[in-house]
Amino acid sequence: MADHRTAPDTTDETTHPIAPETTEETTRAEPPVDLKQAVMDGMGGPSGMVYSALPVVLFAAAVPFVPLTTAVAVAIAIALALAVFRMWRGEGFGSAIGGVLGVAVAGGISAWTGSANDFFLIGIWASLAGAVVTLVSLVLRRPLTGVIWNAVHGGTHPWRQDRPTLRIHDLATLAVTAVFAGRFIVRQWLYLADSTTGLAIADTVTGFPLTALAAVVVIWAFRRSTKRLIGDGDTGSTTRT
Repeated sequence: MADHRTAPDTTDETTHPIAPETTEETTRAEPPVDLKQAVMDGMGGPSGMVYSALPVVLFAAAVPFVPLTTAVAVAIAIALALAVFRMWRGEGFGSAIGGVLGVAVAGGISAWTGSANDFFLIGIWASLAGAVVTLVSLVLRRPLTGVIWNAVHGGTHPWRQDRPTLRIHDLATLAVTAVFAGRFIVRQWLYLADSTTGLAIADTVTGFPLTALAAVVVIWAFRRSTKRLIGDGDTGSTTRT
């Protein structure tokens, strides 16, 4: 008698891959974003320090030898030349022209008041405002870096109830406060001392280097918060059913 039993159908197992696992593996294979590098790139990197410092340094160097309006014109012309160079290198119009606007506004205030030191006035008071805002956020137990982190991640995470995360953002916000306060104290002292050259040097030294240092602390706080409150496995767990 012939055996009419048929072999098990294995077509599905051999020809149809499991979509969820493939999708998960593909997602995990994507390289992680380097947050630190992204922030530094946004700040312009080391070249950004040169772009922002050069008009200020040349303004301070020209003031003792030429009329104030001429020194302002020199600073604006240098800023324009640097903006053209940056756009030629492929940088965006917004980031390139921002430096020109800053120099133009600072120069306009200086020319209007007739004081070379007033070229630095906006930076001085902006530093004071930054220090006050971040300090108030600490006093209210809502450190600003934590508020920003939560907003970036949907605004739904109980980061203030997690004491280690709250302490992390206390430290990060305190670092930002210290940078703002340090800038204000040094620049205001030089402003009252009527030292245009000193203000130019302080503007360079307390500008990009201190900002980069504070950015490193903030990035550390963001990464620690993400690891504690979101973790690495959330995306994977949502794909498993």
